Amino acid sequence: MDAEATQVMSRTGEFTTTMGWERTVRSRVAAALDRFSGPLADLVERDANDGDTRLLVADFFSMGLNFSKYQDLTTEYRTSGDSIDYAVVLDGALFAPIEVRGVGAELDLRNIQMSRRLATEQGAEWVVLTNGRVWRLYHLRPASDGGTPRPVVVVDVDLLDEDAHEHNVDGLFHLTREAVEHGRLDALRQWREGLEAGAVADALAGDRVLGALRDELRERSGHPGHPGESDELRRVLAEEVLARGLLPDRD
Repeated sequence: MDAEATQVMSRTGEFTTTMGWERTVRSRVAAALDRFSGPLADLVERDANDGDTRLLVADFFSMGLNFSKYQDLTTEYRTSGDSIDYAVVLDGALFAPIEVRGVGAELDLRNIQMSRRLATEQGAEWVVLTNGRVWRLYHLRPASDGGTPRPVVVVDVDLLDEDAHEHNVDGLFHLTREAVEHGRLDALRQWREGLEAGAVADALAGDRVLGALRDELRERSGHPGHPGESDELRRVLAEEVLARGLLPDRD
């Protein structure tokens, strides 16, 4: 095992390997959330405008996510009219435009129109949208027909949701400089794509999953000698199990 890796017990009681840098980064993100909870609550209470919210966002990018305000963050894409509030630049290339709205503003895709255009022009794949409280990270997924990339949410957290602290730490961890450099953000993006309905359906209908399911059902039926038929199993899975919502919830 890597000297930087440690086995820790997860909430399910299973042991997982956590890298030393990851523990350090997650601890820093958690500490930043605690540190900024007071200032964020103050901004919410007085319904702070875009400019005041930008100050908190820039500080959080620096202290919590470890992007240098002087090397990694830039305002060079701002204009006299509509503008991109900030952008993350890594190794001289645009990594992600950052759109900031007032802390009380509702967020939607209309807020990132300019960022999408800028990212596409510059070859960037990511866009950050936040009002200080809600943080959303979009991946600009290339269109199969070569058209405009489609924004897909990869990280979505609400910092004032006290019941989602662990979820918030995990989500923002993937937005840290270290997670980007170690490929963890891209790994999360791939996992999110793998969880989409079409991908899950393809996996369930695949020969490997059907073979394992057929073996399990043969053993449970008490007649392991019967070969079973994949086509029949595929039909039952699609028409009787999934369509009727019969999959049980398991903790």
